[in-house]
This record gives sequence, structure tokens and C-alpha cells, in this order.
Amino acid sequence: MKPQGIAILGSTGSIGVSTLEVIARNLDQYQVVALSGNSRIAVLAEQALRFRPFLIALGLGKTAEFMSFLPPDYRPRIEEGEAGLIAVAQCEEATQVVVALVGACGIRPVLAAIAAKKRVALANKESIVMAGSLVMAGVRNNKVVLLPIDSEHNAIFQALQGSERKDVAHITLTASGGPFRQLAKEEFASITKERALKHPNWSMGAKITIDSATMMNKALEIIEAHWLFDLKAEQIKVVVHPESILHSLVAYKDGSLIAQMGTPDMRTPIAYCLAFPQRIASGVAPLDMAQLGALHFQPPDLERFPSIAYAYQAIALGGGAPAALNGANEVLVELFLQDQIPFMRILSCLGELMERLKQEKSTTGSQFPWTLDTLDQALAADQWGRKFAQEQAPC
Repeated sequence: MKPQGIAILGSTGSIGVSTLEVIARNLDQYQVVALSGNSRIAVLAEQALRFRPFLIALGLGKTAEFMSFLPPDYRPRIEEGEAGLIAVAQCEEATQVVVALVGACGIRPVLAAIAAKKRVALANKESIVMAGSLVMAGVRNNKVVLLPIDSEHNAIFQALQGSERKDVAHITLTASGGPFRQLAKEEFASITKERALKHPNWSMGAKITIDSATMMNKALEIIEAHWLFDLKAEQIKVVVHPESILHSLVAYKDGSLIAQMGTPDMRTPIAYCLAFPQRIASGVAPLDMAQLGALHFQPPDLERFPSIAYAYQAIALGGGAPAALNGANEVLVELFLQDQIPFMRILSCLGELMERLKQEKSTTGSQFPWTLDTLDQALAADQWGRKFAQEQAPC
């Protein structure tokens, strides 16, 4: 049987690298046909030389640098910028597209892949947060299979198999609690970038690691679960689970709890998405339950991590509120990584954003996009949040 063609958007990030590791174990079943990367050109070139894809997408002006790494006998098609991302998303040779891009830049490629009727393995939660109604409408209209790579949503997806959605009482997303789970609130003011980038369980990119430290990652996952699984906000719960062994669970009406467990390694959900509904080798060893010892669970501390509350507020406000929250957070994380604002300013500015959105919602003639019928409206809400953060964060 001919190997399935796989296109990877964001192949040089942690998810992209892990995806290629899984594919390398299963080359009889998968062929890498397209890759995209931006700043890590040497890494992308190394990947391209190993897997020989037909198509490469690069950041603007990166072609000459990239081609300098390639031998004369390998000349893939090269595209740049957003057009390149769209080309990878709709690559003719690909049957499945892995979207491992970080941030709002993923929304257009996600919609493009769906429009091209590709099977989508999604690790870009921001696209669902920004425009969940549009993405899921596209999935339904194009009869596309969308598989979540995020460990929590992948766990929920697995726990839902073989059951009917009407029988779901609620879901519970687990959270590691990040590096500051036990840090006293009065010490948050001294948090440095170096400390925030040291996650206790997962090896991830800088942006998602900071999101984990503020627990904004969990806030975005709440909004993502709302759209992915067609759940009401009150059906989505969060519990802190420091070991990151139980990745999330579904509670059914009969009192049953179905959970997915495993070593905290993103290769497991990636392998599940690539092979669904079958399973393939991921390279991850199964848990030894006898050696595992105790697992711990506790409610999230909303006083220290109010970001979780912001997610529920954004869902309640509706329209472009989640997109504005996500856009503002992206700006704030970048400002923190550039040492322009302290850690606590991320959370406090997001709180100010939510208060401003509540005011906008009650204001007659508000120009904020409270209806999302088009991508432009979602992008406008995203830009509204970004502008708010850029203007207010330094204060």
C-alpha cells in the first residue's frame, strides 16, 4: 500500500520535531511531502534532507539561506510567507496536514486545509480559540476529520470513542499547574523569564511554556474544548494534576469516568492522530503502574491564576471575546519574553482586557465584533485584543 502523504506546518518546533520522530518509526506507512519553518533554517534544511519533501514553505526572504544547505541533486519547490503556509496546507500529495504552528498565524492555513478536504491533526489551539465557529462549520461542511493533538483534547477525543455525545455529563481537563503551582502569590513579582521557561513535565516552545506558567494555556484549552466537543461552559472542568499522567477524562451520565493515561510525551497523541482509528508505534514506553506510585489532584487556585476564569468569561461574552483574549495574550507573552513587562503584568493586563470587553458588550453602538460570520471579523477581534495589550501593558 502506498504510504500516506503528510504535510507538516511548523516542522521545526517541538510538535513538528516529535511528529517527524513518529513518522521515522513508520516510514512504511507515511511519507513527508511538505514542510514549513520560519527562523530555524538549518534545522528545517536537515529535516528536508532526511525526508526529501516535494514542497518547503519558508519565512519571507529565507530562500537563499535555505538553499545554501541543500545539495545540487535536491531542489524542492519553495514558497514563502503566508502563501507558502497555504500551499503546504493544500499540498496535492498530502492526505493529512499536521498543524504545529504557534499563534494566530495558524488560522488561515487551518481553514485552507479544511477547504481542501484534508484530514487535519491540530496542535494550533489559537485557531479554534479565535474562530471556533468558523473552523467547526468548515469541518462539518467539508466532511473533514479534525483530530486534536493537544494532550488534553486528544485524551478527551480518545475517551469519547464508542460513546454518544448525549451521554456525556462533563469533561475534566487536567493541568500540571506549571512551574509556579506551589509558589506563594507574593513571590510572583520576582518571577524571571528563566524560571518561567522551566516547565516541570513537558518540553515545549517558549510561548506555550509561558502560557503554562500563567495557566493561560489551560484557559485557551477550555475555549478550545467548548468548540471541539460542542460543550457548554459548565460542562468543562479543570483539575490540577502535577504528575501529568492522567491527561484528561470524560464523565458520563451513568457515573462512569473514562480517562486516558500515559507518560507525558507528545509523541503519543501525535501517533494517535496520524493513525486514527488504528494505532502505531510512537517510541513512548508504556507506564509501569507498579512503579508509578500516587497520583495527586487538586482544584486550580483562581486567585493566583485568574486566567482560567477569563476563559469562562470569554465564552459567556461570545463573539470575538475569545479572539481578543488570545490576541492580547500573544502580545503580552512576547513582551515578557523580551523583558519589557514583568510576569504578573500578563495576568493583570488580561484581567483589564476582560473588564473592558464587558463594558463594550453593554455599550450601545460598540464597534467590537460581537458576531463572527467571517474570518475578517475574527481577525478584527484578534487585532482589538493586540492593540489593547500593546497600549495598556507598559502602564
